[in-house]
Amino acid sequence: MATMSSSSLSLKHGLALWCPQSSSLGKVYNKPHVINSRSFQRSFSVAASTNFANENREYVIVGGGNAAGYAAKTFVEHGMADGKLCIVGKEAYAPYERPTLTKGYLFPLDKKPPRLPGFHTCVGSGGERQTPEWYKEKGIEMIYEDPVTDIDIEKQTLTTESGKLLKYGSLIIATGSTTSRFPEKIGGNLPGVHYIRDVADADSLVSSLEKAEKVVVVGGGYIGMEVGAAAASWKLDTTIVFPEDHLMTRLFTPSLARKYEELYQENGVKFVKGAKIRSLEAGSNGRVAAVQLENGSSIEADTVIIGIGAKPAIGPFERFGLNKTIGGIQVDGLFRTSVPGIFAVGDVVAFPLKIYDRIARVEHVDHARKSAQHCVNALLTANTNTYDYLPYFYSRVFEYEGSPRKVWWQFYGDNVGETVEIGNFDPKIATFWIDSGRLKGVLVESGSPEEFQLLPKLARAQPLVDKAKLQSASSVEAALEVASKSLQG
Repeated sequence: MATMSSSSLSLKHGLALWCPQSSSLGKVYNKPHVINSRSFQRSFSVAASTNFANENREYVIVGGGNAAGYAAKTFVEHGMADGKLCIVGKEAYAPYERPTLTKGYLFPLDKKPPRLPGFHTCVGSGGERQTPEWYKEKGIEMIYEDPVTDIDIEKQTLTTESGKLLKYGSLIIATGSTTSRFPEKIGGNLPGVHYIRDVADADSLVSSLEKAEKVVVVGGGYIGMEVGAAAASWKLDTTIVFPEDHLMTRLFTPSLARKYEELYQENGVKFVKGAKIRSLEAGSNGRVAAVQLENGSSIEADTVIIGIGAKPAIGPFERFGLNKTIGGIQVDGLFRTSVPGIFAVGDVVAFPLKIYDRIARVEHVDHARKSAQHCVNALLTANTNTYDYLPYFYSRVFEYEGSPRKVWWQFYGDNVGETVEIGNFDPKIATFWIDSGRLKGVLVESGSPEEFQLLPKLARAQPLVDKAKLQSASSVEAALEVASKSLQG
């Protein structure tokens, strides 16, 4: 997110799980919003009119990202896709695993970066790779590069950017989020300034990195850390600039952040902390040439990547009821909006986070996948179980060929309460969050498959844990053993 303060730019970065008035992932602000429980089935007869551009009209998904891909998979599993499902989006590609774009996609070509069709959904979760041909084989109608710009709720129609009129019976909004940008007046649109949301963005950045010498990454959260690590794989002069006093302030403790910062520095990455951006300045060729800071200093740069957060891509759907505190379309535990027959999933929604009894908006691939599947299951069956999501975040960096040290951490739960840190980052380290004696959240770096599988069990159970025993553990393995035994009561 970016907010203007006089002539400078104040930035906030970190994990994208939005809960109001909280720097952690875990403050309560109200009870889950309850949407009117009247029937959400709408009568629908397929009109024979040739005025409609889509042949498949029973179910329409707006948005072509991760959530759409996993929703399509679920429709197919129920036998309800062929001749019934249409997906309309703004990109030229079938749904793909978007996290790849800030990780391996940015590596130099000699390090064998992934490219489409290699990472179409649903390979990220071990599923089938759904190429454009897969959608054709399953009878799913795809409309590419034509985002929806308007909706008529009464007539159950959508209008696209090109003027197509689409008919729907049930509608799923899966428009995701859009990157927060710097204003044009301070250089936000200069050549050489990049934002990453889609394949075209990533391709443009790779093209710049091929010619770059000095790279500045603005933002100390997810995007900043991942893009900064990718830039290091090019052996470029790389600087990460952010206003906080350490990386990933919405999740990492200062001690944990320091370990990662040292690793980045070993890979040639520099940090400028506590910095506010005044402007991005152009050189004589019109391209970005420097990042001007509020304190009067400047950093030379021929390539700048902005990673300062995202906002929900509401588009023409604001009338469905927005959560004014955290943003996003308000839905219930089955992803129903306030309008019968219209659902919303993924980054764009504010939903009841049942485990912590609050409303949240989560910008993460795991939630995109699971919310889409839960929504379609609820739509097509008698399932009325409320979505019960456990917050999960992870990152994988420095995973290029020849890297001396690969990083892969996972976090589950809520980062509230006091912390216990175990391990010396060689390569393992673990951080436990304990509140009122209960284990609320846990992060592990470089865990084994078995250790990573234990984390969600701990976070969901929230067991009483002996803090003294945890603190005295001699290793990450021993600490996880202490935590594991707490599950047994």
